[in-house]
Parts: sequence; C-alpha cells; structure tokens
Amino acid sequence: MYTGIVQGLEKVLDIQHKEGYRTFVISNALNLFHDVFIGASVAINGVCLTATQIDLIAGQVHFDVSNLTLELTTLGQLNVGDEVNIERSAKVGAENGGHNLYGHIEGTATVKHLTKNGETFHIDLEIPNGNIKYFFLKGFIGLNGCSLTVNRVDRANNQISIDLIPETLRLTTWKYVQVGDQVNYEIDQMTRTLVDTLENIHQK
Repeated sequence: MYTGIVQGLEKVLDIQHKEGYRTFVISNALNLFHDVFIGASVAINGVCLTATQIDLIAGQVHFDVSNLTLELTTLGQLNVGDEVNIERSAKVGAENGGHNLYGHIEGTATVKHLTKNGETFHIDLEIPNGNIKYFFLKGFIGLNGCSLTVNRVDRANNQISIDLIPETLRLTTWKYVQVGDQVNYEIDQMTRTLVDTLENIHQK
C-alpha cells in the first residue's frame, strides 16, 4: 500500500526488452532504495512494481514489467534518461499524509488543458471508459503516483480538474507535464465499491 506522497525522482538507466516483459533499471541517486530487498514493492509513476535485482554499489535497482502493464500504463512510453516518481511502500505506524493507494492502475487519463497560475498548475484531465462516475468534488485520485484532490468534475465531458502546488511540481514529474500527455490514474477502491453497490441495488 502507498500514500500517494512521492518521495523523489529517479532516472531510467536502462530498458531491457525481453519476451513478454521489459526490465527497467532505475537509479538510486537519492538513496531511496538503501534498504530495498528483492521482492519489495515500489510505486514507479504510481504503478506497483516488484524489485527483482539490486546493485546498490552500482546505484541501481531492476524492476520487471509485463506486457499487459506496459499496455495499460505509461511505463511502455518510458525512455532511457526519463525521470520517474518513486514511492516506497508504506510502513505500519508511519504518518500517512496522503490517501491509501494500491498502485493498481486503471488506465491512462489525458491532459486536456493546462493553466499556469504563478507557481501553480491547474490541469484538466479526461477520464476514459465511463469511469468519471467514480470521481466527486473534493474526492481524491491517484495520478502518476501522486495523491491529488479533485477540484472540478464535468461529467458531461468526462473531465476532472486538479491543482498542483509548487512543492508537488518540485518533487515530481508533474513539472514536465504538457497538454496531450497520458498519465496513470488510480480509482479509490472504497469509492468504486460504493458506486458499484448502489448501481447494482438500483438495477434490481
């Protein structure tokens, strides 16, 4: 489980194409992986991945990503040299300053509009596949591993809006976002359960 509070950025050092999957080699410049172990879960751009090889002397950790995950998320678009958002899995008893995320990505949302207000960003995103029903004003969404508040819901156009503060931009890949970009999104599982349950009751 994760909190959606990104701890920092690391770089893609290498991408190894294999049969049915790719191995991503990620840097450890910020020492975020100092105590990582094989089998540990790490959120990379919001996607829960498993550490499969560790070489802290060389400053790198390997993660295998299946073709299905590559198709479902933006990980398939990554290139060597790209920066990625990193969050280690939450520890019991640690402060949770965000929301509960699982790293189970629903798919990708599209950045439709971007407005810079001083040092902040206002972003409108299109939510695909009829999933707009799972989002509500002042609810939250996981986007590229960041827990963010929904500040507008436009169900007619399948859009939501978020606002990013300077600290979020400083610590994450959101500083590079452009109109047309795809971003990984995660639905709050409690909200999904509630909406689906109410729909089933109504249909009966």
